[in-house]
Amino acid sequence: MNSSDRIELLVDPDTWYPMDEDMVFINPIEFHSEEKPYKDCIDYYQRVTGLTETVQTGIGELNGIPIAMGVMDFQFIGGSRGSVVDEYATNKQYVLPEEGGCKKEV
Repeated sequence: MNSSDRIELLVDPDTWYPMDEDMVFINPIEFHSEEKPYKDCIDYYQRVTGLTETVQTGIGELNGIPIAMGVMDFQFIGGSRGSVVDEYATNKQYVLPEEGGCKKEV
């Protein structure tokens, strides 16, 4: 199940409002693999998944109760934590891993 399907499953219909969609990948430490530049990997997974990063965040309702959540998508580089996910962790937001369970990033 990808992150969009999980959001659709959990959040009440027509109540999901994405947040921070303008946050984009940066590579301040110039990470790269031996096979190809990391930026090429990011570009590929952005095209394939339609996501800008491995996490989608937003607000909505769950059984009429207002919620804010972040859902990681394993299809985006195996749910790898990039600069955007680290930004959420810095802000101590909650992230729902694709495999289930809830964890607080600190």
